[in-house]
Amino acid sequence: MSSSSVTVSRTVAAPVETVWDVATDLEAMPGTMSAVARVEVLAGGDPFDVGTRWRETRVMMRREATEEMTVTHAARPSTYTVEAEDHGVHYVSTFAFTPLGADRTEVTLTFAGEPTKPQNPLARAMGRLGLRMVRKELEKDLADLATASEAAARRG
Repeated sequence: MSSSSVTVSRTVAAPVETVWDVATDLEAMPGTMSAVARVEVLAGGDPFDVGTRWRETRVMMRREATEEMTVTHAARPSTYTVEAEDHGVHYVSTFAFTPLGADRTEVTLTFAGEPTKPQNPLARAMGRLGLRMVRKELEKDLADLATASEAAARRG
């Protein structure tokens, strides 16, 4: 069983603390991320740290999908990792926030999925196609994060 991963990056015209605050504001996520329909915080969240758990409902390909997410690593304002498991796959998403001076931040998001049980050849082929779709979704998430973070930075 092999892992598949996608990494995307984007420069955001906002300070690293602002980008972190926007990225980790679970209650505001449905208004920040266009693909997120609902968030239900299950544990923690204020402050956002290891052990924070939530249910996130996204709209993908005109269908809703709900995943339970858990923060497994957090180092404010540099990085955090979220893990989930669904449909026989263990998912790990790592966000890294790198300051580029006082008012810009490089955000890098790495998403990986590792099957927890053997897959048939058709599932593996669909997985490769799915990675292209995942890349587009992640790029949209980072664009939404940039828009919200830049607006927050302008508000001060």
